[in-house]
Amino acid sequence: MSAKNRDEHGRFRNITVGFRVSPEENEQLNTAVALSGLPKQEYCYRKCLNRDIVVQGNPRVYKALRDQLAAVLDELRRIETAGDIRDELYENIELITKTLLGMKEGCS
Repeated sequence: MSAKNRDEHGRFRNITVGFRVSPEENEQLNTAVALSGLPKQEYCYRKCLNRDIVVQGNPRVYKALRDQLAAVLDELRRIETAGDIRDELYENIELITKTLLGMKEGCS
């Protein structure tokens, strides 16, 4: 049996909340979760409750950053020939930038 899930005040988290997303929204959510280094549940309720997402640099976060930067580079190469920029690309670049700047501030 797994340990009971508790919030920062020691209260049990025993209510399930679910919602539907499109495949594109799921991809964006998975990208944000990977860059945060948090479990998806933790990331979602922090965002829903408008709490800060503090990224702790670790190998998993660095790998996610590397993978997302490679995806952005591929998309920029595609744009160079096609000229079609998707909104998701702007959002991913902004998220990567915030993550990198936050990690830089944490090292200072």
